[in-house]
Amino acid sequence: MQPKRARSALILLIMICLLSAFTTACGGASQPSASTAGAAAAPKSSAEGQEVTLVIGAYSVVKDALQNILPGFQAYWLQKTGQRVTFQESYEASGTQARAIVGGFEADVTLLAMEGDIDKLTKAKLITHEWKKSANQGMITDSIVVLGTRPGNPLGIKDWEDLMKPGVKVLYPNPKTSGGAQWDINAIYGAGLKASEAKGAKDPAFAKQYLERVHQNIESLDKSGRASMAAFEYGVGDVIVTYENELLARIGQGKKYDIVVPTNTIRIENPAAVVDKNVDKHGTREVAEAFIDYLVQDEAQKAFADAGFRPVNPEVYAAVKDRYATPAGLFDIQYLGGWKEVREKLYSKRGVWYQVLAGI
Repeated sequence: MQPKRARSALILLIMICLLSAFTTACGGASQPSASTAGAAAAPKSSAEGQEVTLVIGAYSVVKDALQNILPGFQAYWLQKTGQRVTFQESYEASGTQARAIVGGFEADVTLLAMEGDIDKLTKAKLITHEWKKSANQGMITDSIVVLGTRPGNPLGIKDWEDLMKPGVKVLYPNPKTSGGAQWDINAIYGAGLKASEAKGAKDPAFAKQYLERVHQNIESLDKSGRASMAAFEYGVGDVIVTYENELLARIGQGKKYDIVVPTNTIRIENPAAVVDKNVDKHGTREVAEAFIDYLVQDEAQKAFADAGFRPVNPEVYAAVKDRYATPAGLFDIQYLGGWKEVREKLYSKRGVWYQVLAGI
């Protein structure tokens, strides 16, 4: 080889080596980060097993509570296993979140507003275990449907019947677009059943009329509970039908509401579950199951209570029960026949809710 060519070849070889070294140094694995907008890619554990990413798909109301719960679980899991947990988080309306997971969002665990949204994942064969056999039948928090009024309750609202009076402007979201809003409609319809039962017999026709009379005063039928609350705080309406935990949280943030607890209202139960198909794909079953278990332990339940929820852990609830009123006529979804019957009777195409909307 000619000396000049030899020098050129040597220079080229050195440049290739330097470029290779630079690429290796700059192209190492980056640390996974949390995302409040969702996780586009599947989570990965480190090769040494000292790090794991857990993807959470939750309904938006639990976001504030989870910001206090997630660090506690990270510390617990690190101490127990030596493994560091990074979370990827997505918060949406409950029905939206369920549809996203069915559509391909690879959440390892999900926290939703109601059992019916978990059922969508079961129907899609994403959840394959019997999730209701876990502690508290898979429920991690409770609440009740209540009424929020302007400070000082200027209209003297005391119960559902007051929402039927002429001139009272009522807000609640549309259960067609807000899955969690079904709790509000269930509460009003169920209160009608309770009222008819007190007069002699449980009468669905009376309950439908009860709901119709409230709905006649609807001022705003928003797409979500948060949208209803935003409208109310902007000045729309006199009374908002919503969750107790939502009002307690807003009051804690300095917003002005009076809370009215109806005589007859429904107990709200919020579930959480491991998404089997995704944890098996990601290799995250152990940490996902531990996280679901952690949500009903003392530390997490105290954080839920601080965010306005009613704890399902009996010991924690006993310590904070004075924060909550106990309605005389509290009922649960079983009083209405369970979710399967409710979906058919109230929310099918010919159901009670759609009859009320259509004025039938």
